[in-house]
Amino acid sequence: MKFLVECTASTRKPPTGRRVAVVGAGPAGLGAAGVLACRGHEVHVYDALPEPGGLLIFGIPPERMPRESVRRGVAELRGASVVFLTSTFISCGAQPQREHVALLFAQRLLRLEELAREYDAVIIATGAWRSRALRVPGSDLPGVYSALDFIVRARAHQLGYLPREQVLPVGRRVLVIGGGLVAVDAALEAAAQGAREVIVAYRRTAGEAPAGRHMIELLKSRGIKFLELVTPVAFTGRDRVERVRFVRVRLGAPDSSGRPAPEPVPGSEFDEAFDTVLLAVGELPTPPGLCLGVELGPDSAVRVDERMRAGREGVFAAGDVVTGPSTVGMAFSSGVRAARYVDEYLSGVY
Repeated sequence: MKFLVECTASTRKPPTGRRVAVVGAGPAGLGAAGVLACRGHEVHVYDALPEPGGLLIFGIPPERMPRESVRRGVAELRGASVVFLTSTFISCGAQPQREHVALLFAQRLLRLEELAREYDAVIIATGAWRSRALRVPGSDLPGVYSALDFIVRARAHQLGYLPREQVLPVGRRVLVIGGGLVAVDAALEAAAQGAREVIVAYRRTAGEAPAGRHMIELLKSRGIKFLELVTPVAFTGRDRVERVRFVRVRLGAPDSSGRPAPEPVPGSEFDEAFDTVLLAVGELPTPPGLCLGVELGPDSAVRVDERMRAGREGVFAAGDVVTGPSTVGMAFSSGVRAARYVDEYLSGVY
């Protein structure tokens, strides 16, 4: 995967003496780093994970995103003098965000305010790592996990970065709730870890699933059941989750997303036994916090203007932390765009 999209060694601009900190080494951060390095700026990329790539390495399965391709792109950036500072968690103030899976890997904590003092510009590209909560009774029971957390821990263990005891265990009968790619990946990982039965439950039909019908068919071909038009209303158990209560739904008029809204069918509740539940009902942006004049909009997304500026002068933001969860290509393009505005800012164009 190429991150140096704007130049070759022969067309790279001479050093400008300007320094830029990029916070986040996912698609947006890597895209931004490539542009800035090509424009002659000194670029330091900070990330809490133990190697660059973000979800390209630690989330998306290698069948869809070959890790060696990502690593080759990162090596090219290093060859262009981009410096990566991994296992470094950046937050506003002294206290980092709680319950962020990346804290498992952080060996040092730095404040975003420090970076703003040390660099000529900062790009916030921290992505969307927080799972949406499913606010139903029993969702805090042991055995009910974030699907993204489950995936990242499993990938980190497979790569040798996390001991086995920090991987979230799966039981014999696993329920995955959601219809996106995170749900698909969590179901496949649970099956690979030896779960006897894996069921994916979605509140719409396979035709409306964000993962796409092809991925749903892939699940079925791997022996994973897809249960559509149901939604959980409670998790129950004594010391951990033991049963899930569902209600059947029917599709009504389109909601704000433009898709048919699920409507509960009265009297259709039913229970099933599960010993593990993986929640994949969406992810939320994970900004470093509130400092440097950064403001947050809906779902904690960083507010930016038409030039990707966020907060005080010299602070920019890009990728999923601005837009919410998107595709790899969209996040990468957002980082490239922000870097071009940073270059104009450092060059005194505006």
